[in-house]
Amino acid sequence: MKKPLLNVLASNRMELYTDRLIIDEATITDADFFFQLLNSPTWLEHIGDREIKNKEDAVCYIEGRLMKSYRENGFGLWKVSLKESIKPIGICGFLQRDYLDAPDIGFAMLPEFEGFGYMMEASLAVMQFGKNTLGFTKILAVTTEDNERSKKLLTRLNLMEVGPVKAHDKGLPFLLFTNQIQ
Repeated sequence: MKKPLLNVLASNRMELYTDRLIIDEATITDADFFFQLLNSPTWLEHIGDREIKNKEDAVCYIEGRLMKSYRENGFGLWKVSLKESIKPIGICGFLQRDYLDAPDIGFAMLPEFEGFGYMMEASLAVMQFGKNTLGFTKILAVTTEDNERSKKLLTRLNLMEVGPVKAHDKGLPFLLFTNQIQ
């Protein structure tokens, strides 16, 4: 994959362009998409119910989680859209979890867009952005034991499984992946 094109807008909003995708910051105008994504079967199965029951809940999620992370951390989960149609299809970006010592990459996609290589394309661009622009030397990832698609993608991103890690607010441990040998 060629190097993604980075465009930092006058408003300091980040945009990345790949061959097929636009990766940029979510706004409250994306509430319908986030309502759909956060209630999709794969999100609910592997990530969990975030209690997004209507468009207003989705707006609160965007403002309180995504936009807050952009302001406080300089990164977050970014919206992934098809370049051709500008249709949002997923999210990909970095989270700063209190139980991890480095940012971790996270991603999710609407089920109807899985299997076309979009998340691999987005994740590679986001990882490159994290290393080259944000200065990350260590990138982590967490997933559940039963999320085979996520584990396969993390391995294809050259992240190595380290073992279980326990989140402070979760019952079951996650599998921890890293780009560095411990």
